[in-house]
Formats: sequence, structure tokens, C-alpha cells
Amino acid sequence: MNAAPARAGKLADDTNPPSEFEGEIREFIRRDVAHLRRPEGSEQAVNSIHSLLDRVSGSSVTEIDGLIADLHNVRDFLKSEGDRVQREIASYAQLSQVAMTSVKIIAESMSQWKAQVSDARLDRA
Repeated sequence: MNAAPARAGKLADDTNPPSEFEGEIREFIRRDVAHLRRPEGSEQAVNSIHSLLDRVSGSSVTEIDGLIADLHNVRDFLKSEGDRVQREIASYAQLSQVAMTSVKIIAESMSQWKAQVSDARLDRA
């Protein structure tokens, strides 16, 4: 859950401090959009703004796609681990049942043997 903020912070730390980074974006937009303020360049303005938005948002979209892929991997891992734990619990429950049945059989056999030994001692006496 802390991976997203860590990654977002890492991106900001890897490039420039946030205020300097924002200043660079503002300057880039001023430079790129300044010539678009002329009335005859409206189609060119739309294309340039679209291109600018693609460049600015490209790394964010890529980062979000990476996070989504990571979350899918974690979900798949947790599902497989949950299935494995359920199988282990079922196996232990079955093993416990077999062990209890075995203990009951052994206890019954021992009580029968004890009764036979007691009868044999009484017969000798």
C-alpha cells in the first residue's frame, strides 16, 4: 500500500525538487504555447497542446500502468497462497481425523487386551 507514495516521491526526487520541477513545466508551457496565442494558429494550437499534454502525462500514465501490473501480480500471488493454505488446512484436518481414529482403535484394543490379561490372571489364581 505504501508502494504508490514511495514511487511518486521517487519520481519527484529523481528529477528535481517539486517547486523547481513545476517552474520548469510552467516555463516549457509558456515557451510552447506563446506562439499559439495568435488567432490563425487554432488547429496548430490544439495539436501542440495535445502533444504537450501527451509529453507531460506520459510518465505518469506509464507509472500508473506499472502500479496496476504490480497490483495484479500481488492479487494473483495472494490468490494462489490462499488456495495453498486452504489445501494445507484440509490436509491437516484429514490427518487429524485419521490420527484420532487410530488412537480410538488402539485404545479399544488395549482395553480388550487388559481385560484378557485380567481374566488370565484370575484363571491362574
